[in-house]
Amino acid sequence: MENFTSKLNEMTLEEKIKIIHAAGLFCNGGVERLGIPALRMSDGPNGVRQEFENDKWIPTGLAGDSVSYLPGNTCLASTWNPELAYYFGQVLGNEARGRGKDIILAPGINIKRTPLCGRNFEYFSEDPVLTGRLAVSLIQGIQDNDVAACVKHFALNNQEFDRTTVEVEVEEKTLHELYLSAFYAALTEGRSLSIMGAYNRYDGSYCCESKKLLQDILREQWHYDGVVISDWGAVHDTEEAALHGIDLEMSVTPDFDNYKMADPLYEKVKNGEIPESVIDEKVSRILNLMEKIRIGNPGRNPGSFNTHSHHRILNRIAEEGIVLLKNEKQHLPLNPEIDSKTPKRILVVGDNATRTHANGGGSAEIKALYEISPLLGICMVTGGNTECQWMPGYYVDNEGDIKGENLAGTLEIRDKGKMDKKQWEEEILPKRKQYLEEVLEAVPDYDEVIFIGGLNHSLDVEGADRPDMKLPYGQDDVISALADATDRLTVVLINGSPVEMPWIDRVHSLIQTSYCGMNGGYALARVLFGEINPSGKLPETYPLRLEDTPTSVYHSYPGEMGKDGHRHVTYSEKLMVGYRYYTSKEVPVLFPFGYGLSYTTFSCSNYHVVVRNMGHIGEFQLTLSCEIQNTGKYDGRETLQLYVGILEEGQPKMALKTFEKVSLSTTEKKEVALILTQKDFAVYSTEKKCFIAKSGTYMLYLGTSANDILYRTSIDLLQDYVLS
Repeated sequence: MENFTSKLNEMTLEEKIKIIHAAGLFCNGGVERLGIPALRMSDGPNGVRQEFENDKWIPTGLAGDSVSYLPGNTCLASTWNPELAYYFGQVLGNEARGRGKDIILAPGINIKRTPLCGRNFEYFSEDPVLTGRLAVSLIQGIQDNDVAACVKHFALNNQEFDRTTVEVEVEEKTLHELYLSAFYAALTEGRSLSIMGAYNRYDGSYCCESKKLLQDILREQWHYDGVVISDWGAVHDTEEAALHGIDLEMSVTPDFDNYKMADPLYEKVKNGEIPESVIDEKVSRILNLMEKIRIGNPGRNPGSFNTHSHHRILNRIAEEGIVLLKNEKQHLPLNPEIDSKTPKRILVVGDNATRTHANGGGSAEIKALYEISPLLGICMVTGGNTECQWMPGYYVDNEGDIKGENLAGTLEIRDKGKMDKKQWEEEILPKRKQYLEEVLEAVPDYDEVIFIGGLNHSLDVEGADRPDMKLPYGQDDVISALADATDRLTVVLINGSPVEMPWIDRVHSLIQTSYCGMNGGYALARVLFGEINPSGKLPETYPLRLEDTPTSVYHSYPGEMGKDGHRHVTYSEKLMVGYRYYTSKEVPVLFPFGYGLSYTTFSCSNYHVVVRNMGHIGEFQLTLSCEIQNTGKYDGRETLQLYVGILEEGQPKMALKTFEKVSLSTTEKKEVALILTQKDFAVYSTEKKCFIAKSGTYMLYLGTSANDILYRTSIDLLQDYVLS
């Protein structure tokens, strides 16, 4: 086993400095004299990114860097399945090693505070418990392959609009209970070996220079001993970054020796302005990481990529990540055939039916080995006894945005990029009218119509937020017209964030998917035609309108420009984010958090609550058990969700604390036990700087979504429990 940490005392100051800043766009410097190699990194929440030249953002063009395209984190979160999250991590970590990487820049776990955030498709949920539990499993899967996970972005990186300079203002209680909770789980339970700082500012400092975040909380309160890596270009000041917690500075420019923690830091140490011991601590942590992922060990996992076993796993994740939102007339699943003599004719409508998404979205882009589109998947599943025809239905007028050619960093710039009135009237409107007329003329000739639309990576994209929650390209008009033209309509939406659905009452069959990876189209087709019973649940609320969202109600997004030249965003909604707001304020929603239907039905009964002390002072365990039975005609899976209501001013009516996904064959019955401990009743004390479960009465809500509560009861805690 290579002992890198023992070599620290042999290094010169120049060699130490090499290790703590980039020597390439995705690597730091090594020390060849001592046999210390560079750390090799790659983006990828959705897979291992293609290779770039060392000092230019130009792909090398090699044929050997095509990889498996994984489902996005929103799709993974929709599975509500920690076991699949572990397998997801196994695939990502194994492919990273197979490509020769040491650190994979994943997962992204920032809370979905506003549905407008362009990067939401990379994140899990509006809820920290769901996010944290899945992230823990994913990280463990990655690191079992001798690869370090790098959980990101720490912290409060909840919008892309002015993301590199925005100052976030949030009360300390909300910070710990909502925005840091999943990070804490990722580091203490998942044991992520590295963490990435964020671009934005907090408490008067950039996050990658924040003493409060990186020293007071991360190192002192949480006792984190892993490596802190800057986001690319997020360091602004040499002394602030060096003294307040960044171990490794990365950026986007090729002048590596001029980075803040390169030659400028070397000069400050030589001049006595910064102690060399500060550098030693950083180098020691990096060398320790190298030992933990077994760099230099002959038995280190070599990894692999594009394997059949990987693709089978990704297929299952895609299948469980698809959410059935409406099936009022039991129109789904579809029958691919009419009879043995007459082929069934299916009309597939929409740009997203044929569009592939792997190569878009910003740093999440993937050079995929392949990607099965929905149309291809439908043809694969239905076979030769079905006739499938595709029509665009709506006109996509911003191909440059989708390909990243016109990517803008602010809402204002994106708005200025819209076409002028002449282009609108002479180009876009005529084509929209033409496409719609062609579809409506064709509809009567088909037995089924499947509309596949939603968003793409012109809106679900790093570096820019969405201007609204509407479907682009006039899709609302197309869906409404199709609903009038046929009662054999199924709507499928592909998007990483909620959208408004003004046509919802006119559509009977609705499926929601996110970006489901390389096998996404095949998985969708298997759900549509009944080979797979959908079991996905929404990891975020779908509000009726943008105006109903808490950031709109509290006027807390996108913030205002301050006199200091920074945009300031005050999280005035506090804990009232997502379902916590909608359930507390009794605001109607389109689809609630945790919601998802099945082709089968379930019933629950025999609820019991048992509380027992664990033999340790300050510890107890509460078990809520029930029996669940599959009462329908299909094998299926249901997810039971346990929420706690903390009767304290400012707390939401209910907050998710645990969940369990249960597989049941037809008529099968199982007993399910959901367990809570004192931490699930705790709130953060700003006075004592810790979490405390206070004595008092608490509500328990067991349901299949935040709005579909099956059982509720109350319990009393007779004493305070202080969490260490």
